[in-house]
Amino acid sequence: MKNNMKARVITGAALICALAFAIWIGGWAASVIMICAVGVAQFEVMRALRERGHQNVRWPIWAATVAAIPIFLLWDKRLLLPLVVLTALITTTYVLFHGEPHLDDVFVSIMPLFCVALPGMCLLAQLQAPYRWLQTMLLCTTFLVPNMGDMFALFVGSKFGRRKLIPAVSPHKTVAGAVGGLIGSEVTALAIWLIVSAATGGAANTHMPPLWHFILIGLVGGVVGQIGDLYASLIKRHCGIKDYGSIFPGHGGMMDRLDSTLPVALIIYLYQSMMMW
Repeated sequence: MKNNMKARVITGAALICALAFAIWIGGWAASVIMICAVGVAQFEVMRALRERGHQNVRWPIWAATVAAIPIFLLWDKRLLLPLVVLTALITTTYVLFHGEPHLDDVFVSIMPLFCVALPGMCLLAQLQAPYRWLQTMLLCTTFLVPNMGDMFALFVGSKFGRRKLIPAVSPHKTVAGAVGGLIGSEVTALAIWLIVSAATGGAANTHMPPLWHFILIGLVGGVVGQIGDLYASLIKRHCGIKDYGSIFPGHGGMMDRLDSTLPVALIIYLYQSMMMW
């Protein structure tokens, strides 16, 4: 148990360094790094579903994922919705006109688009925020709010957890851990706001979001991140696997690391869109 915890902490620190590098370098390089990470997670989900026996169609989602980089960097993030709708339509049409179509084939083919590819595109959209400090703020919120919440949940749950949260989905998660995770997400969101506010001039920065925004983001991001984690666990249970992969010691695969981050990316993208509007 102690060795596993040590591996989780070391790997988590390495991933934070990788995130810091991607944010620092920005532009095309950061976009490629992020979409590669999302692509690995997408591959892991698709592989798990196919090994379970599902005939999921993959090429339209891969095409949309790759096309997202030039679309967002050279054109407009408002093309996100048309791109997703077109990809879903192509995928559904392909399933309907090939072999003997089944409803579950449509669902498992489209699911990676909405659970992995779409949030990955939202990460690229955050790189298009008008100020570099705002890009950093949005991306740090997307990654750190759910992941620090996950870390808080692990420590609180292992120490105080008694009552299971949803044992049919994730036998190790507890109610105490979920509450600790929400507290961790809230503290992280407030810390991000305070650090960025201090670094950009505080009240003198008229573009700085108000504090209450991040109080709300910490709460909503914490809840959504935990739901994403549970949903990814439900997929694993359905596919009969413990982890999506083994590339990260103590953490499993890429999807095991991004399961709570990806749905939060959608929430932060919506917030970013409302801010710009």
